[in-house]
Amino acid sequence: MANNENQDLRIRSHVISEGENRAPNRAMLRAVGFKDEDFKKPMIGVASTWSEVTPCNVHIDELAIKAKEAVRQAGGAPMIFNTITVSDGISMGTEGMNYSLVSREVIADSIETVVGAERMDGFVAIGGCDKNMPGCMIAIGRSEVPAVFVYGGTIQPGRLDGKNIDIVSAFEGVGKYNKGMINEDELHEIECQACPGPGSCGGMYTANTMASAIEAMGMSLPGSSSHPATNEYKRDDCERAGQAVMNLLRKGIYPKDIMTKEAFENAITVVMALGGSTNAILHLLAIAHAVDVDLSLDDFERIRERTPHIADLKPSGQYVMQHLFEVGGVPAVMKELLDQGLLHEDCLTVTGQTLKENLQQANSLKEGQEVIRSFDEPLKTTGPLVILRGNLAPEGAVAKMSGLKVKKITGPARVFDSEEEATEAVLNDQINPGDVLVIRYEGPKGGPGMPEMLSISAILVGKGLGEKVGLLTDGRFSGGTHGLVVGHVAPEAQVGGPIGLLQEGDTITIDSETQELKVDVSDEDLEQRRRAWTAPGLKYHKGVLYKYAKTVSSASKGAVTD
Repeated sequence: MANNENQDLRIRSHVISEGENRAPNRAMLRAVGFKDEDFKKPMIGVASTWSEVTPCNVHIDELAIKAKEAVRQAGGAPMIFNTITVSDGISMGTEGMNYSLVSREVIADSIETVVGAERMDGFVAIGGCDKNMPGCMIAIGRSEVPAVFVYGGTIQPGRLDGKNIDIVSAFEGVGKYNKGMINEDELHEIECQACPGPGSCGGMYTANTMASAIEAMGMSLPGSSSHPATNEYKRDDCERAGQAVMNLLRKGIYPKDIMTKEAFENAITVVMALGGSTNAILHLLAIAHAVDVDLSLDDFERIRERTPHIADLKPSGQYVMQHLFEVGGVPAVMKELLDQGLLHEDCLTVTGQTLKENLQQANSLKEGQEVIRSFDEPLKTTGPLVILRGNLAPEGAVAKMSGLKVKKITGPARVFDSEEEATEAVLNDQINPGDVLVIRYEGPKGGPGMPEMLSISAILVGKGLGEKVGLLTDGRFSGGTHGLVVGHVAPEAQVGGPIGLLQEGDTITIDSETQELKVDVSDEDLEQRRRAWTAPGLKYHKGVLYKYAKTVSSASKGAVTD
């Protein structure tokens, strides 16, 4: 499409804004503020995930207004619409966690629905908490109109006794309290100081991981993934996004032009270098599915092998996203990766320029900074997100092996069919060093919704068992989880996967070096157990969790519902 000021940018909305028979349609829009001149402009949505249910999103109403103003100034006819969010941190360890991953699909479906129904010509999507971002990106992929993503930004670190703390400090504090290492008043003080204001969880947890991945993919503006929520740069991100979506419309650049296989490989490279969340694998698979890009677990493994882990970021490191921002942000890291030949430089981005062109304008890492290691002295020579396979995970499983001294464990299976039962056993000191704790029937169908298990993994760390006990599940882990943990085991127990055939005391091996996940049971014995196994009924029989369980795919495919 030619780029000129006189072109008609109403690629979809012309069906509403033209013709006498659409007078009733336009009458409705006049009631929300449209005037004659607005019907000659493209209709641009601003998908806001504002909500007061989580600090990640509590400020996004103001950001949406900034984006709307910028769209209007750039020649569009903007309108804000909302979608939901849930808070993983608040629902963690409760039945509410079943709704977390499900919310990704609800968010994607709702944005796609509004953009499609209202015949919008493009949109800006603003997300904050973990599932907002992939939800927005799945919708962007499906909607097939020009779009830009904006991250609501990271929270400031909390401070206690002269040290930085965050939400994971509170989860691990529960384990310390249970072990008698801190008292009730000390736990309460951690609770009160961990989250000082708006923004998403501060370490390289899932929100900051996905924000970084989306920027690396070219779908958000340079620098925006590391700008803190309360920083003036964040408002500027929204203004620039409003201008950018209009520029994309004029140039005829669509999401599929940007989200290519090479762009996903750039995203995976950045996730590996930063030591990102295991959830990135699940979400990037789902986003790739939305734009018909063939992405598999093998791609993650291939890129992991050539990408060093260079970021000393929580949960396994020292620093948080705020510190990365202060030393140059994600663009500075990408600049280093590009210099090493680890990124595809010709990928198109939402600026209308290539990745290389964007990074030529980026600042380098600050001299003397300690957040990002040199390539000569990485934290790990390969990426920390490891795909494991074996007779316990024929389709694969995911482990995060950053900051761990112990790389493997062989021990007796301690088998539980729910997180609640397993947590009670840990708190009652029934789990011993050397055990492999198995939590099953928590997968996409069995959970349903693959609940995250930050609560129990943090309690293990707090009790000093983080590297002494293996933790294995067909559910997920939070980006804040660290320790000897393996998730996304596929096939899941609910569909007859081998994890559902385990018995108490079976000898399990988790080995990140050989990338094996196996049980010391013969194929013949496993087959005999399989014949005797019967699938339990679904845990829900109506509503969104039932619909999700009936339609969701394996975690190895991204747990998609379409």
